[in-house]
Amino acid sequence: MITNKQIWPWHFLTAFILFMLCAGLWVATEKIDYTWRWNRVPQYFLYHDEGLIPAPFDGRVASLSKIGDKTQIKVVDEDGEVELFEVDSESLQVSENDDLFEGDSLGSASEWRAGPLMVGLWTTLWISAAASIVGMIIGLITGLCRVSKNPTLRSLSVFYIELIRGTPLLVQLFIFYFFLGTVLDISRIMAGISALAIFAGAYVAEIIRAGIQSIPKGQMEAARSLGMNVPQAMIHIILPQAFKRTLPPLAGQFISLIKDSSLVSVIAITDLTKSGREVITSTFATFEIWFVVAFLYLLLTSVLSQVAAWVERRLAVSD
Repeated sequence: MITNKQIWPWHFLTAFILFMLCAGLWVATEKIDYTWRWNRVPQYFLYHDEGLIPAPFDGRVASLSKIGDKTQIKVVDEDGEVELFEVDSESLQVSENDDLFEGDSLGSASEWRAGPLMVGLWTTLWISAAASIVGMIIGLITGLCRVSKNPTLRSLSVFYIELIRGTPLLVQLFIFYFFLGTVLDISRIMAGISALAIFAGAYVAEIIRAGIQSIPKGQMEAARSLGMNVPQAMIHIILPQAFKRTLPPLAGQFISLIKDSSLVSVIAITDLTKSGREVITSTFATFEIWFVVAFLYLLLTSVLSQVAAWVERRLAVSD
């Protein structure tokens, strides 16, 4: 058994290697002629938007009410109808009983808005989640067909798996968007999710198939001897055990799917990768943005990895 005194030199070695990698990266960046602009990055996550609020009709300022740092403007139109507007007190440009004409500025209102990187991160997150759920369903059905005794189901599942795994995801995205999207009149979002789900489903199917076949045949025979039919035995006996064994490769597949989702940017979906490219064109902060994008993908995959590890530990305790 390794004691604490024996293990600390290995921790020191790990820290030393990481330090040398960071030092090497720093030396490499110092040798290139590049001005780092990290101060430009935060505004592309969250920014303070300020916009003018115009009068929508001819009317009169009936009253002004100050609420904190905001001012509420009550405007009455020519027919006597009242409408309320709220502006920042410092930007107020009207007084009580002023006559207004359509388009006159009342003031400006400011609010925090999500920047393009945050919007792209959210798009990547929900596209990956939707594709993972659909891909899991497709993979489960195909995996069951893969181990079925029905020759047609087995042959069709093998054909699907080999076709999808034998062609690049990028090509599949183009086929879904330009061909099926045109024929079936589906949006680019649906085309992207469908391509990702079908691509992931082929790999999930093989994982499910391997998990089912790893369960001893005696489990099925015992379930049948207790009066269960095949679907009941599969649902209550085989699949729960297979899920525990396939959880690590399934987690790895869905982690890979998050990274593969960056390819949807080629069909004009504004995901994290495409948002990063758009920010770079306006800031020229190439290295900073790509480092941030890479870190955000790492953050997503790390969270999923930790969740999968937590579920795996909980399932191990229940055994």
